[in-house]
Amino acid sequence: MSAEYVIGIDLGTTNSVVAWAPLNTDQARVELLSIPQLVAAQTVESLSSLPSFLYLASPDEVKGRAWSLPWIADLPYVAGAAARTLSAEYPDRTIGAAKSWLGHSRVDRHQAILPWNAPEGVTKISPVTASRRYIEHMIAAWKQAFPQAPVTEQLVVLTVPASFDASARELTREAALAAGLPDSLVLLEEPQAATYAWLNQVGDRWRRIVRPGDRLLVCDVGGGTTDLTLVEVADEQGEMVLQRIAVGNHLLVGGDNMDLALAHHVAGLFAEKGVTLHPWQSVSLWHLCRNAKEILLAEKGPETHTISIPGRSSRLIGGMVSVEVNRSAVSDLLVSGFFPVCRLTDRPLKNRASGFQEIGLPYEMDTAITRHLAAFLQQHSADRPVTHIVFNGGVFKADQLRATMLNQLQQWFPQNPPVVVEGSSDLDYAVSRGACFYGWTKQHGGVRIRGGTARSYYVGIETAGLAVPGAPRPLRALCVVPHGMEEGTEADISSDPIGLIVGEPARFRFFSSAIRTNDTAGLRLDRWSPEELLETDSMEATLPADEDIEDEYVPVRFRSVITELGVFELWCVHDETGKRWRLAFSVRDDADIAR
Repeated sequence: MSAEYVIGIDLGTTNSVVAWAPLNTDQARVELLSIPQLVAAQTVESLSSLPSFLYLASPDEVKGRAWSLPWIADLPYVAGAAARTLSAEYPDRTIGAAKSWLGHSRVDRHQAILPWNAPEGVTKISPVTASRRYIEHMIAAWKQAFPQAPVTEQLVVLTVPASFDASARELTREAALAAGLPDSLVLLEEPQAATYAWLNQVGDRWRRIVRPGDRLLVCDVGGGTTDLTLVEVADEQGEMVLQRIAVGNHLLVGGDNMDLALAHHVAGLFAEKGVTLHPWQSVSLWHLCRNAKEILLAEKGPETHTISIPGRSSRLIGGMVSVEVNRSAVSDLLVSGFFPVCRLTDRPLKNRASGFQEIGLPYEMDTAITRHLAAFLQQHSADRPVTHIVFNGGVFKADQLRATMLNQLQQWFPQNPPVVVEGSSDLDYAVSRGACFYGWTKQHGGVRIRGGTARSYYVGIETAGLAVPGAPRPLRALCVVPHGMEEGTEADISSDPIGLIVGEPARFRFFSSAIRTNDTAGLRLDRWSPEELLETDSMEATLPADEDIEDEYVPVRFRSVITELGVFELWCVHDETGKRWRLAFSVRDDADIAR
């Protein structure tokens, strides 16, 4: 049965959005799906997005059915607007930034670790499960709106950060399939989706807006993350094409940091009134500042905004204490802290407060997004200027922040000052709309952004040699996926046979790089800097032994596959018998990893 609709899902760090379009039309007619959700106890409203917050209800709340939805009663959790509101009062029971945890390779993302640092008595869940809950909610919303069109029979495109490595992508896919999305699910990078939204908006006029040799910077600053991508316009036999040429690291700095900076500023205003905030009041203030930021920096926002928090004294009228926050002061605070003027040669600061660090999310130490951008451009575009910029993410809804970033780019490239591309003003819904348009173009033909894999991938190989007490043998890295390897392609990796440990527990190590874009498949690295290669998930597994092979290891060669759905598969092939073992980058049970 052929799909009737294409569904584009933006599984966002702070907000998730669903767009859809019928496939049997000559033009892509993209619409947003209204998502019913609880906004308060026993109060359901349909909103254009689902805030990516999950509140874990107490047993008493579950018994009282306070958080029941039209399609399910006795719900032990709440996703969406009500959860975001509850996060101010019950931060220990609320999960946020689950997507960022999916990309954090230093924790086991299948373990129940969220809410992070929650006290005893709070039932925790894993980042994979939290992501699954958001997707389940969106699937339920789709089923209510389109009961005659099961989601499993539609063409579904789910977006991921361009900076997600193969492991984080596979974990996202795992959560999506567990929630009920189809096996034919396609993963698409978010900056590419934002660019597709622009292409859908301007149609064929894009060929008159840009020209061969132009470089588009997709600058996406959302609630919790910053993602940077370069797209180049090229000429192939007289036809203009778009090519994604570079992606940055997954930077954990964004609107949440701005909310916290604003909370520190507002706490000072309370202190001037003789009010010292209790820790739980400070947490509440942080969440209240999110709303204040959005209100004050809106296009026609007020000059002042009142922030009120519950007081600790019964003598306070209404039990509340309030301060007025000035629009211009907030604007100056966020510009100086997050978009300061800098040189193109500047680099992010790395001042550590201590040699010990919590194993929480790896937030950036330097909040200056302009310095992170300078480092990215020096790495990937030092020889060519940026000519156009595509803004994305809720942070850039603030006119001043958008203008500040544009002015900085124009200072860096004064000979050909970059301009904002026409028709890229949808900052909240562009990713889901673009994902939807991408799916439509796959069916109908149209302009495609080429790029393949955003990173090069490597396997760690232990070198042979004399053993030294207390010292592990040196490790080499073998490139098994070059940067830009296209979907639907395979590659036999040229190398001498590699010994594969079978029949006993073994540790397999994997690395990736967004910097080494010229490495070819089969290239061996004897040394590298921590900035060049990042270690992704290692994998503990016992691969099944082959009865026909008596040695403790099997000589194999590697075969890399990038499926049409963008899934990376690494096969270890024994030439003599044809026996094959498949290694996955994600952390799963052995039975799922090797077969």
